[in-house]
Amino acid sequence: MSAFKYEKDNDGIVVVTMDMSGPVNAMNSEYHTAMNEAVAKLEAEEGLTGVVFASAKKVFFAGGDLNVLLAAKPEDAESFFAGGEAMKNDLRRLEKLPVPVVAAINGPALGGGYEICLACNHRIAFNHKSVQIGLPECSLGLFPGGGGVVRLTKLIGVEKALPYILESKRLTPEKALANGLIDATVDSLDELVPAAKAHILANKDKPEAAAQPWDTKGYRVPGGAVNSPKNAQLAVMAPTMLHQKSRGLMPQMTAAMDVAFQSTMLDVDTALRIEGREFTKIATGPVAKNMISTFFFQLNKINGGASRPANVEPMKTRKVGILGAGMMGQGIAYVSAMAGIEVVLKDISQSAADKGKAYSEALLNKRVARGQMDEAKAKSVLDLILPTDKNEDLNGCDLIIEAVFENIALKHKITQELEPCLAEDGFWGSNTSTLPITELAEASVKPENFIGIHFFSPVDKMPLVEIICGEKTSDEALAKAFDYTMQIRKTPIVVNDSLGFFTSRTFGTYLDEGAHLLTEGAHPKRIDNLGKSVGMPVGPLQVQDETSLELTRKAQETWAEMGVTDKWSNGDVIRRVIKDMITDHGRGGRHHGGGYYEYHEDGSKNIWPKLYDLYYKPEYKISDQDIKDRLMFRQVIETLKCLETGVLRSVADANIGSIFGIGAPAHTGGFIQFVNTYGLDAFIQRCGELEAAFGERFACPQIVKEHAKNGKLFA
Repeated sequence: MSAFKYEKDNDGIVVVTMDMSGPVNAMNSEYHTAMNEAVAKLEAEEGLTGVVFASAKKVFFAGGDLNVLLAAKPEDAESFFAGGEAMKNDLRRLEKLPVPVVAAINGPALGGGYEICLACNHRIAFNHKSVQIGLPECSLGLFPGGGGVVRLTKLIGVEKALPYILESKRLTPEKALANGLIDATVDSLDELVPAAKAHILANKDKPEAAAQPWDTKGYRVPGGAVNSPKNAQLAVMAPTMLHQKSRGLMPQMTAAMDVAFQSTMLDVDTALRIEGREFTKIATGPVAKNMISTFFFQLNKINGGASRPANVEPMKTRKVGILGAGMMGQGIAYVSAMAGIEVVLKDISQSAADKGKAYSEALLNKRVARGQMDEAKAKSVLDLILPTDKNEDLNGCDLIIEAVFENIALKHKITQELEPCLAEDGFWGSNTSTLPITELAEASVKPENFIGIHFFSPVDKMPLVEIICGEKTSDEALAKAFDYTMQIRKTPIVVNDSLGFFTSRTFGTYLDEGAHLLTEGAHPKRIDNLGKSVGMPVGPLQVQDETSLELTRKAQETWAEMGVTDKWSNGDVIRRVIKDMITDHGRGGRHHGGGYYEYHEDGSKNIWPKLYDLYYKPEYKISDQDIKDRLMFRQVIETLKCLETGVLRSVADANIGSIFGIGAPAHTGGFIQFVNTYGLDAFIQRCGELEAAFGERFACPQIVKEHAKNGKLFA
């Protein structure tokens, strides 16, 4: 048993130390053999008083082998189910041993790792921030199928268990202890196995210490069965709330809730078997494939530095200057200070700069009030931000990020005026959402040190940064921007220069198609509801209101000044909407007094009544599916064009960028993965149908036809 070390001491306690051949312990074929052999040996062991499961790795146990899960196909369902049942049978035999079994958790125990812990009678964890405990499978399109749903539900009750299962929460040992997921903590690694042994010796003569609670006669799930009268509200409301949140697009969550509900009413063996059947359906289905591919493999690829020049040494940002203390600038200041970076927040007046710093103060106060940070730490973060209206305070910055209004002349003026404040080896970043970096860099004396760093609002919540390389941007500038993005704990995608880059131009097609549908006569509420039904966070009309119709108008003016027209549509539609909404009726969006919607003091909103007079045609006929496909395919087609023309550098950047930056439906795995799952030939055919019915903007990009001809998916 080379993968598991088996050591029995003089007290009859066996310590099984998991030490698999890979970098981490994981549920693969090596594990299955090692666990099966270990359990068989424990069952035959004479004079056994207890068992401790420990790990020789820094990670206690990493969970399932996602390569195996990714490869599972619907036709493999029966063999996949049988393999899962064999694995779960070993854990069932483990928890039926007539002696206490203790999990000594030295590092992260997530997914399958925590499922092993749940099969033990007692769980002790090293109380350190590096230790995480939980069941994150739902975030990867799966659910805890190794007994996790059944055992956690039976341990703490369905109402308490569901948030940990459905929301993929990761808990520190202290929180896991407080919420009943573990039983004890120790303050040092040296205490861990001795504490586990001490528990065994203190309880070796107590039969109840060797039995799982759900195997004890008369045991009732905490909180009762889901069909009991006191759980009537939970039984009705929980599925409704889940559907509102997932819109029926996350089958793993629906399945997990169903298994959790059944677990409260059935014996453990029956519940485990049901869990296995449901897990097989989910694991061999498309959503799991999409989410594993994107949220694990592609995200790890990006965060691992695949887009970063390998020939440049790591660079740490020490002092960052931020020009413009408005919505974007103040958010960038906050995340930079939270990362321990010295921040100079400059605006045209001291009062404007102070107001920008006050944004960080408000966020830090909230963290203190919630117990997420103490006052001393909050003060130290706030002290890193210097609000100023003086240029000289920027001297020595190794990075300056300009975050002013989208106007080329203004950005050129600021670059020329303040670029000399950079340190000798400093870099300049423009937080622009649409303007070409190559053109912005024309004002720089060192265009090789000029790069686009596009943040998303609100900066403190949005996880993505889009890094844009101009024609003269150097590898050093790209590496600097990449390292800074990782330093502030954001996910970087790297794209090449164009008007709108990737995220803005693709997002723009969603808004544009919503405008097309509106002006054709579709009911505005129907447009927004169907936008949400495909999995977008909000409908295209509502999000246009939030981002501002006025901003769209100004962008159109800027593009016209640059000689660019009709960028993402035929132009006539958006010009008509701008005239109707802004010129004729002064409705520039939510922050300009209202747009497509009217907004009320109590937080409610309704469609602006005049909108129906302007556009709605009751006689207009179009199917729900055509509306959904138009809203989705426009974005997918634009993403494919970005990949085809080299604006996007990788499929991973496309998928992660579309989800984290645009709000692409998570269950699709991103806009390029959507094509893989839809099927290349089927996608080409559907594009043809949409093009014939609604216009050439739905023409299928040639890159799809080439992949289909070669029989290759996008990877």
